[in-house]
Amino acid sequence: MQARLFSRNISRRTFAAGTAAALSAALLPITARADDLKMAFVTNNASEFWKIASAGVHKYEQEAGVKVDIFLPTNGTVEEQNRILDDLMSQGYGAIAISVIAPRAQVSIVNRAAEKAKVICFDSDAAKSKRLAYIGTDNFVAGQTLGQEIVKLLPQGGDMAVFVGTLSADNAAQRLSGVQDAIKDHNIKIVAKKEDETDRNKARTNVENVLNADSDVKLVCGLWSYNGPAIAKALNASGKKGQVLAAVFDEEDGTLAGIADGTISVTVVQKPYKFGYLSSKLMHELLTKGDSALPEGGKIDTGVTVINKDNVADFKAELMKLKS
Repeated sequence: MQARLFSRNISRRTFAAGTAAALSAALLPITARADDLKMAFVTNNASEFWKIASAGVHKYEQEAGVKVDIFLPTNGTVEEQNRILDDLMSQGYGAIAISVIAPRAQVSIVNRAAEKAKVICFDSDAAKSKRLAYIGTDNFVAGQTLGQEIVKLLPQGGDMAVFVGTLSADNAAQRLSGVQDAIKDHNIKIVAKKEDETDRNKARTNVENVLNADSDVKLVCGLWSYNGPAIAKALNASGKKGQVLAAVFDEEDGTLAGIADGTISVTVVQKPYKFGYLSSKLMHELLTKGDSALPEGGKIDTGVTVINKDNVADFKAELMKLKS
């Protein structure tokens, strides 16, 4: 449902009188009431990562007195996310924030949604679509940041493997490009790139298969949030903890536990709380203020932080505050 705008009748007497104040007041849109707004926050899967983003959504709901419906595709497939978008369009949602699973393949459905609602992207952008804005990480820069940490972990170079749900997602492709840019002059070679289609069991077995097949791999890298815990489990199960290093993204509990016990060396964390909070805020403002609420350049970069054994305890404490 679009924000309701009321038009006032201007009487001939008022117009003839030329009262500027009355005319200006008559032409001003009336802000939609909170209970007239239908807003949706659609993630790309149902991982623990999105619980933090959901906390940001709820925080804005409390502050602004609005409701934002959260949708977590349990299977993490394009088809499932497309069905959610179709449902939202048919149910009259006025604003939709979405982390697009396959940006190029989903341009047409995002464009259809944009004809009926204010559509913005977060986390994974669909830059070629008619979405209005993007909120999230500069994923190439984030990849460079992780790549720089990998260079520190492998000062003499060596082979590494990369794991992710799907490389068709812009955030995954851009992170990988950033990693590759950072390691290119340091004798570090990516010998395997494995996709798991957001299947958690496959995420783990992919790692185990690579470790069993190639004893020269010195480091494994996870690009999506659940890849960190999957890597930690695989390293422990294969007896390779301490022998094969791990560098990952995001702050799932299993990842932070892996850093604390030395299974994972480093993680580059985004700021999913901001994804939820700022997406909700922008949707609300787009419905009540119009496109004047759009950020300059159409993007809000939420930044990243490097977490290792030195700061993981402090980070976990701060994370608990955000979730509460």
